[in-house]
Amino acid sequence: MDLSIVIPLFNEEESLPELAAWIERVVNTHQYSYEIILIDDGSTDDSWSVIERLQQKNQHIKGIKFQRNYGKSAAMNEGFKAASGEVIITMDADMQDSPDEIPALRNMILEGNYDIVSGWKKKRYDNTFSKNLPSKLFNKAARSMSKIHLHDFNCGLKAYKKKVVKSIEVYGEMHRYVPVLAKWAGFRKIGEKVVEHRPRKYGVTKFGWTRFVNGFLDLLTIFFVGKFGKRPMHFFGLWGTLSFMFGSLVFIYLTISKFVFDVTGLTQRPLFFFAILSMIIGTQLFLAGFLGELISRNSIERNNYLIEDKIGL
Repeated sequence: MDLSIVIPLFNEEESLPELAAWIERVVNTHQYSYEIILIDDGSTDDSWSVIERLQQKNQHIKGIKFQRNYGKSAAMNEGFKAASGEVIITMDADMQDSPDEIPALRNMILEGNYDIVSGWKKKRYDNTFSKNLPSKLFNKAARSMSKIHLHDFNCGLKAYKKKVVKSIEVYGEMHRYVPVLAKWAGFRKIGEKVVEHRPRKYGVTKFGWTRFVNGFLDLLTIFFVGKFGKRPMHFFGLWGTLSFMFGSLVFIYLTISKFVFDVTGLTQRPLFFFAILSMIIGTQLFLAGFLGELISRNSIERNNYLIEDKIGL
């Protein structure tokens, strides 16, 4: 199969028929074999009924319905599991992503040999202060931490090689950081394409300010798990050792100053309590690293590594 088009949605009954018809025109024009996977993330409107009617008219349309609202990341993860196309395209269901971009994105994956191609909505029609400005700040933070030079991590319009989406797990609010997850999984050829951003035609945005806070916290989680997930002692042990050693040096200094230079008693100096606190924090960090190592070594994922190829086996 040439294409799997994965579309998470929540309360988008109005846009679905038009979106499905637009996608059909594009893929039929280019004679792609395809599937459209619509994931209803616990909608409270008639979105699922619309999906059922669309599926009766077009057998290439497939649907997944959540019992309740789990979030866009969960919907994408289930869509990735179900996808069987050579190239997987993700897009939003609100008609702000243009299906006309699909052929160019697919060509970049196949001809450019990219693992991921991310859309860049260079010209946006969202509110400047509630969406555009915060997005720019978070994109800058994501670029700085991940070293992936994308302008728009938030863009829902992306293309992936099949092996990429089968090698990662998306959860929390990590759907906007799939390129980061892919990089930690060893997929480093990540490209970008300027895509059209259309004004919203139906409904209202489903995202509030909390998505930026959650997104930043998830970025920190990705960074830590990707770098230290299988060796937590290297992180906690390092900082724990430095903290304990710093406290110990201060304590030695105070002891020498007391018994050699006959300075005021130890417990009467603020540095004494600072040294004790530093040593306690160092011990706690070291124990956290030790417990993390025990958990990591007993996890069913402890020796689960992504292997790109084998020969002679």
